[in-house]
Amino acid sequence: MFKTISKFGIFVVISTILSLFNNTGAYAQGNLLITPRRIVFDGTRRVMELNLANTGIDTARYNISLLHYRMNEDGTFTEITEPDPGQNFADKNIRFFPRSVTLGPNEAQSVRMQVTNQDKLAPGEYRSHVYFRSVPNLIALGDEAQSSDTTSVNVQLIPIFGITIPVIIRIGENDTKVNLSEVNLHNSGDTTKIIEFKINRTGKMSVYGDIKISYISNDGKETPIGALNGLAVYSPNPFRRVLIELKTDKSVDYKNGKLKITYSAQSETRPEIYAQMEYELNRK
Repeated sequence: MFKTISKFGIFVVISTILSLFNNTGAYAQGNLLITPRRIVFDGTRRVMELNLANTGIDTARYNISLLHYRMNEDGTFTEITEPDPGQNFADKNIRFFPRSVTLGPNEAQSVRMQVTNQDKLAPGEYRSHVYFRSVPNLIALGDEAQSSDTTSVNVQLIPIFGITIPVIIRIGENDTKVNLSEVNLHNSGDTTKIIEFKINRTGKMSVYGDIKISYISNDGKETPIGALNGLAVYSPNPFRRVLIELKTDKSVDYKNGKLKITYSAQSETRPEIYAQMEYELNRK
Protein backbone atom coordinates (compact mmCIF):
# COMPACT_ATOMS: atom_id res chain seq x y z
CA MET A 1 0.00 0.00 0.00
CA PHE A 2 1.28 3.52 -0.75
CA LYS A 3 0.02 7.09 -0.32
CA THR A 4 -0.29 10.03 -2.69
CA ILE A 5 -0.41 13.40 -0.95
CA SER A 6 -2.47 16.22 -2.47
CA LYS A 7 -2.90 19.80 -1.31
CA PHE A 8 -6.15 19.19 0.52
CA GLY A 9 -6.08 15.52 1.37
CA ILE A 10 -4.61 12.08 1.10
CA PHE A 11 -5.23 9.38 -1.48
CA VAL A 12 -4.70 5.93 0.05
CA VAL A 13 -4.14 3.49 -2.80
CA ILE A 14 -4.68 -0.17 -1.92
CA SER A 15 -2.85 -2.50 -4.29
CA THR A 16 -3.78 -6.14 -4.85
CA ILE A 17 -1.93 -8.59 -7.12
CA LEU A 18 -3.88 -11.51 -8.55
CA SER A 19 -1.90 -14.33 -10.05
CA LEU A 20 -3.11 -16.50 -12.90
CA PHE A 21 -1.28 -19.63 -11.83
CA ASN A 22 -4.26 -21.91 -11.45
CA ASN A 23 -6.73 -20.77 -14.07
CA THR A 24 -7.75 -22.13 -17.42
CA GLY A 25 -8.84 -20.39 -20.61
CA ALA A 26 -9.29 -16.64 -20.66
CA TYR A 27 -9.11 -14.75 -17.39
CA ALA A 28 -11.00 -11.61 -16.40
CA GLN A 29 -10.42 -9.42 -13.37
CA GLY A 30 -11.51 -5.84 -12.86
CA ASN A 31 -12.82 -5.70 -16.46
CA LEU A 32 -9.48 -6.86 -17.95
CA LEU A 33 -9.70 -10.05 -20.02
CA ILE A 34 -6.39 -11.80 -20.81
CA THR A 35 -5.61 -14.72 -23.13
CA PRO A 36 -3.73 -17.01 -22.98
CA ARG A 37 -3.24 -17.65 -19.25
CA ARG A 38 0.50 -18.41 -19.60
CA ILE A 39 3.33 -17.97 -22.11
CA VAL A 40 5.75 -20.84 -22.76
CA PHE A 41 8.66 -20.51 -25.20
CA ASP A 42 9.54 -24.09 -26.01
CA GLY A 43 11.73 -25.23 -28.90
CA THR A 44 12.27 -22.76 -31.73
CA ARG A 45 9.31 -20.48 -31.05
CA ARG A 46 10.54 -16.95 -30.33
CA VAL A 47 7.49 -14.67 -30.53
CA MET A 48 4.09 -14.94 -28.83
CA GLU A 49 1.24 -12.54 -28.07
CA LEU A 50 -0.96 -11.80 -25.09
CA ASN A 51 -4.42 -10.53 -25.99
CA LEU A 52 -6.02 -7.94 -23.70
CA ALA A 53 -9.62 -6.74 -23.75
CA ASN A 54 -11.47 -4.18 -21.65
CA THR A 55 -14.90 -5.57 -20.84
CA GLY A 56 -15.94 -2.58 -18.75
CA ILE A 57 -17.73 0.66 -19.54
CA ASP A 58 -14.84 2.97 -18.62
CA THR A 59 -11.43 3.56 -20.19
CA ALA A 60 -8.68 1.68 -18.32
CA ARG A 61 -4.89 1.97 -18.34
CA TYR A 62 -2.35 -0.69 -17.36
CA ASN A 63 1.41 -0.53 -16.87
CA ILE A 64 3.29 -3.72 -17.81
CA SER A 65 6.44 -5.04 -16.14
CA LEU A 66 8.10 -8.28 -15.06
CA LEU A 67 8.10 -9.70 -11.51
CA HIS A 68 9.60 -12.81 -9.89
CA TYR A 69 7.95 -15.29 -7.55
CA ARG A 70 8.78 -18.23 -5.35
CA MET A 71 6.12 -20.95 -5.23
CA ASN A 72 5.53 -22.12 -1.68
CA GLU A 73 4.75 -25.75 -0.87
CA ASP A 74 1.02 -24.99 -0.46
CA GLY A 75 0.81 -23.36 -3.92
CA THR A 76 0.86 -19.74 -2.70
CA PHE A 77 3.46 -17.29 -4.03
CA THR A 78 5.98 -14.90 -2.53
CA GLU A 79 7.53 -12.08 -4.54
CA ILE A 80 11.35 -12.25 -4.60
CA THR A 81 14.21 -10.26 -6.15
CA GLU A 82 16.91 -12.96 -6.14
CA PRO A 83 16.40 -16.51 -7.47
CA ASP A 84 16.32 -19.43 -5.08
CA PRO A 85 18.92 -22.20 -5.55
CA GLY A 86 18.09 -23.95 -8.82
CA GLN A 87 15.72 -21.21 -9.97
CA ASN A 88 16.33 -19.14 -13.13
CA PHE A 89 14.64 -15.85 -14.02
CA ALA A 90 13.50 -15.20 -17.59
CA ASP A 91 13.40 -11.40 -17.53
CA LYS A 92 16.85 -10.81 -19.06
CA ASN A 93 15.82 -12.81 -22.12
CA ILE A 94 12.30 -11.42 -22.59
CA ARG A 95 11.34 -8.32 -24.54
CA PHE A 96 7.79 -7.03 -24.72
CA PHE A 97 5.94 -4.16 -26.35
CA PRO A 98 4.11 -1.96 -25.47
CA ARG A 99 5.04 -1.19 -21.85
CA SER A 100 1.60 0.25 -21.11
CA VAL A 101 -1.83 0.02 -22.68
CA THR A 102 -4.91 2.22 -22.58
CA LEU A 103 -8.12 0.45 -23.49
CA GLY A 104 -11.46 2.10 -24.11
CA PRO A 105 -14.72 0.26 -23.38
CA ASN A 106 -14.86 -3.03 -25.31
CA GLU A 107 -11.47 -2.27 -26.86
CA ALA A 108 -8.77 -4.92 -27.37
CA GLN A 109 -5.02 -4.84 -27.90
CA SER A 110 -2.17 -7.36 -28.05
CA VAL A 111 1.16 -7.32 -26.22
CA ARG A 112 4.04 -8.83 -28.19
CA MET A 113 6.40 -11.07 -26.20
CA GLN A 114 9.78 -12.06 -27.66
CA VAL A 115 12.55 -14.31 -26.32
CA THR A 116 16.13 -13.20 -27.03
CA ASN A 117 19.56 -14.92 -26.98
CA GLN A 118 17.82 -18.26 -26.58
CA ASP A 119 20.84 -20.10 -28.03
CA LYS A 120 23.09 -18.75 -25.24
CA LEU A 121 21.02 -20.18 -22.38
CA ALA A 122 22.05 -23.33 -20.55
CA PRO A 123 19.57 -26.25 -20.53
CA GLY A 124 16.78 -25.76 -18.03
CA GLU A 125 13.74 -23.63 -17.33
CA TYR A 126 13.63 -19.84 -16.91
CA ARG A 127 10.56 -18.20 -15.36
CA SER A 128 9.32 -14.69 -14.63
CA HIS A 129 5.81 -13.20 -14.51
CA VAL A 130 4.28 -10.47 -16.66
CA TYR A 131 2.58 -7.97 -14.35
CA PHE A 132 -0.38 -5.87 -15.50
CA ARG A 133 -0.92 -3.10 -12.96
CA SER A 134 -3.98 -0.92 -13.24
CA VAL A 135 -3.36 2.83 -13.13
CA PRO A 136 -6.05 4.56 -11.04
CA ASN A 137 -7.61 7.78 -12.27
CA LEU A 138 -6.49 10.06 -9.45
CA ILE A 139 -8.51 13.28 -9.18
CA ALA A 140 -6.87 15.85 -6.93
CA LEU A 141 -8.97 16.30 -3.84
CA GLY A 142 -8.51 20.07 -4.17
CA ASP A 143 -10.35 19.92 -7.50
CA GLU A 144 -13.43 18.41 -5.88
CA ALA A 145 -16.18 20.33 -4.17
CA GLN A 146 -14.69 21.50 -0.89
CA SER A 147 -16.49 21.48 2.42
CA SER A 148 -16.85 24.63 4.49
CA ASP A 149 -14.36 23.21 7.03
CA THR A 150 -10.99 24.16 5.48
CA THR A 151 -9.05 22.69 8.41
CA SER A 152 -10.16 19.10 7.79
CA VAL A 153 -8.13 16.46 5.94
CA ASN A 154 -10.02 14.25 3.49
CA VAL A 155 -8.97 10.63 2.96
CA GLN A 156 -10.07 8.79 -0.18
CA LEU A 157 -9.53 5.03 -0.62
CA ILE A 158 -8.68 4.09 -4.19
CA PRO A 159 -8.41 0.33 -4.86
CA ILE A 160 -6.16 -0.83 -7.70
CA PHE A 161 -5.28 -4.33 -8.78
CA GLY A 162 -2.65 -6.24 -10.67
CA ILE A 163 -2.63 -9.49 -12.60
CA THR A 164 0.39 -11.69 -13.29
CA ILE A 165 0.92 -14.16 -16.14
CA PRO A 166 3.82 -16.65 -15.98
CA VAL A 167 6.28 -16.44 -18.89
CA ILE A 168 8.55 -19.46 -19.25
CA ILE A 169 11.56 -20.28 -21.44
CA ARG A 170 12.49 -23.96 -21.76
CA ILE A 171 15.85 -25.05 -23.10
CA GLY A 172 16.79 -28.68 -23.80
CA GLU A 173 15.03 -31.97 -23.18
CA ASN A 174 12.24 -32.19 -20.65
CA ASP A 175 13.39 -34.75 -18.07
CA THR A 176 10.68 -33.96 -15.50
CA LYS A 177 9.03 -36.85 -13.66
CA VAL A 178 6.04 -36.72 -11.31
CA ASN A 179 4.54 -38.99 -8.66
CA LEU A 180 1.88 -38.67 -5.95
CA SER A 181 2.29 -39.50 -2.27
CA GLU A 182 1.04 -38.93 1.29
CA VAL A 183 -2.67 -39.21 0.51
CA ASN A 184 -5.01 -38.53 3.42
CA LEU A 185 -8.76 -38.05 3.73
CA HIS A 186 -10.08 -35.52 6.26
CA ASN A 187 -13.47 -34.47 7.57
CA SER A 188 -14.47 -30.82 7.42
CA GLY A 189 -17.68 -30.39 9.40
CA ASP A 190 -20.27 -33.15 9.48
CA THR A 191 -20.43 -34.07 5.80
CA THR A 192 -17.60 -32.41 3.83
CA LYS A 193 -14.60 -34.51 2.85
CA ILE A 194 -11.18 -33.06 2.03
CA ILE A 195 -8.48 -35.03 0.25
CA GLU A 196 -4.86 -34.03 0.83
CA PHE A 197 -1.80 -35.28 -1.07
CA LYS A 198 1.62 -34.30 -2.39
CA ILE A 199 2.70 -33.88 -6.01
CA ASN A 200 6.41 -34.71 -6.19
CA ARG A 201 8.48 -33.31 -9.08
CA THR A 202 12.01 -34.06 -10.26
CA GLY A 203 13.89 -32.71 -13.28
CA LYS A 204 14.70 -29.33 -14.82
CA MET A 205 11.20 -28.28 -15.94
CA SER A 206 7.98 -27.37 -14.16
CA VAL A 207 4.76 -29.31 -14.66
CA TYR A 208 1.26 -27.99 -15.33
CA GLY A 209 -2.05 -29.79 -15.69
CA ASP A 210 -5.38 -30.87 -14.21
CA ILE A 211 -6.26 -33.00 -11.19
CA LYS A 212 -9.23 -35.35 -11.30
CA ILE A 213 -10.51 -37.40 -8.33
CA SER A 214 -12.78 -40.43 -8.85
CA TYR A 215 -14.49 -42.79 -6.43
CA ILE A 216 -14.35 -46.48 -7.40
CA SER A 217 -16.89 -48.71 -5.65
CA ASN A 218 -16.25 -52.33 -4.75
CA ASP A 219 -18.15 -53.41 -7.88
CA GLY A 220 -15.90 -51.24 -10.10
CA LYS A 221 -18.23 -48.31 -10.77
CA GLU A 222 -16.31 -45.04 -11.15
CA THR A 223 -17.82 -41.69 -10.10
CA PRO A 224 -16.12 -38.26 -10.50
CA ILE A 225 -16.06 -36.49 -7.12
CA GLY A 226 -13.44 -33.74 -7.41
CA ALA A 227 -11.26 -31.72 -9.77
CA LEU A 228 -8.74 -28.89 -9.83
CA ASN A 229 -7.71 -27.42 -13.18
CA GLY A 230 -4.57 -25.51 -14.12
CA LEU A 231 -2.35 -26.70 -11.27
CA ALA A 232 1.42 -26.13 -11.55
CA VAL A 233 4.47 -27.31 -9.67
CA TYR A 234 7.19 -24.85 -10.65
CA SER A 235 10.91 -25.50 -10.75
CA PRO A 236 12.90 -25.73 -8.50
CA ASN A 237 10.18 -26.92 -6.09
CA PRO A 238 10.48 -30.67 -5.38
CA PHE A 239 6.82 -30.94 -4.34
CA ARG A 240 3.51 -29.17 -3.77
CA ARG A 241 0.80 -29.97 -1.25
CA VAL A 242 -2.76 -30.07 -2.55
CA LEU A 243 -6.14 -29.90 -0.80
CA ILE A 244 -9.37 -30.59 -2.70
CA GLU A 245 -12.92 -30.62 -1.36
CA LEU A 246 -14.80 -33.70 -2.57
CA LYS A 247 -18.42 -33.83 -3.68
CA THR A 248 -21.05 -35.21 -1.38
CA ASP A 249 -22.85 -37.99 -3.24
CA LYS A 250 -25.21 -40.62 -1.85
CA SER A 251 -23.66 -43.21 -4.15
CA VAL A 252 -20.20 -42.64 -2.62
CA ASP A 253 -19.34 -44.70 0.45
CA TYR A 254 -16.21 -43.14 1.94
CA LYS A 255 -15.73 -46.19 4.18
CA ASN A 256 -15.43 -48.69 1.33
CA GLY A 257 -13.97 -48.79 -2.16
CA LYS A 258 -11.10 -46.54 -3.22
CA LEU A 259 -10.24 -43.13 -4.60
CA LYS A 260 -8.29 -42.59 -7.82
CA ILE A 261 -6.19 -39.44 -8.23
CA THR A 262 -5.06 -38.51 -11.76
CA TYR A 263 -2.74 -35.64 -12.66
CA SER A 264 -2.60 -35.08 -16.42
CA ALA A 265 -1.62 -32.48 -19.02
CA GLN A 266 -4.32 -30.26 -20.46
CA SER A 267 -5.42 -31.64 -23.82
CA GLU A 268 -8.74 -32.03 -25.61
CA THR A 269 -7.60 -35.19 -27.41
CA ARG A 270 -5.31 -37.51 -25.44
CA PRO A 271 -3.94 -35.81 -22.35
CA GLU A 272 -0.65 -37.20 -21.07
CA ILE A 273 -1.01 -38.70 -17.61
CA TYR A 274 1.77 -37.37 -15.40
CA ALA A 275 0.92 -39.47 -12.37
CA GLN A 276 -1.88 -41.64 -11.01
CA MET A 277 -2.53 -43.18 -7.61
CA GLU A 278 -5.26 -45.19 -5.88
CA TYR A 279 -6.13 -44.80 -2.23
CA GLU A 280 -7.94 -47.58 -0.36
CA LEU A 281 -10.74 -46.22 1.82
CA ASN A 282 -11.19 -49.25 4.08
CA ARG A 283 -7.83 -48.85 5.79
CA LYS A 284 -7.41 -50.69 9.10
